[in-house]
Amino acid sequence: MGQIQAQMDEPGKVRIAAAGDLHARAGDGERLTAAFAEAASDADLILLAGDLTAHGDPAEAREVATACRGLELPVIAVLGNHDWHLDRQDEVTRELEDAGVTVLQRSLVVCQVNGLEVGIVGTKGFVGGFPGASMPDFGEPLLRKVYAETGAEVHALREGLATVAHCALRIVLLHYSPSLQTLRGEPEGIWAFLGDERLAGPVVEYRPDLVLHGHAHAGQLEGAIGATPVFNVAIHVTGRDFWLFDLEPRTAEFERALVEAPSL
Repeated sequence: MGQIQAQMDEPGKVRIAAAGDLHARAGDGERLTAAFAEAASDADLILLAGDLTAHGDPAEAREVATACRGLELPVIAVLGNHDWHLDRQDEVTRELEDAGVTVLQRSLVVCQVNGLEVGIVGTKGFVGGFPGASMPDFGEPLLRKVYAETGAEVHALREGLATVAHCALRIVLLHYSPSLQTLRGEPEGIWAFLGDERLAGPVVEYRPDLVLHGHAHAGQLEGAIGATPVFNVAIHVTGRDFWLFDLEPRTAEFERALVEAPSL
């Protein structure tokens, strides 16, 4: 578990700039640098929800790294399916980490921001589907390996959320969706390839303050898992470089309301 100290802005409140599906290509450095600089001027944290590159080429990751290098606030990312496309994800990760980006892969980081501990649990997520069309743990070994891969992602989320349970603010950062609500608008035939309902289990159990994902370019911006808001921050959905969130710790009254509220 890492610890990051962020700049002090407004005590007791954290502003997050989030984006997914940048799909960076060669020559995008100048545009990305301007977008990240603007986000850094507005936010305390930058969170990136995967598909940072177009094809998983380390040279594409270098465009993102150039935009992040020297920023005076934490930049935290997960990888997406595009970042794994060439099977060079380790090189992509090194390019980003060399520029100071924290890349979460079934891991977590705790940031000290404006006097608050912010626990961020991140991983790519994976496929599997939702009620009515979901993959079972049965059949050919290859299909069961896919099921098990998603299971490992779910296990990492659960372990991570348990670890950051003490934090004032807790955020889940994914690429694939844990919620069917933010997939609506995508063809139903591909929902099983856009996320998995099992990813929602740890969210229901630990009730983090915010869940962010990308991947569903034609999906909806906002949904929920129980009382936890879920946002699809793919730039194709938000229509902007970064979507901003202001988070404050929950009050005791809100915590009681969460306990009484039924899970969805």
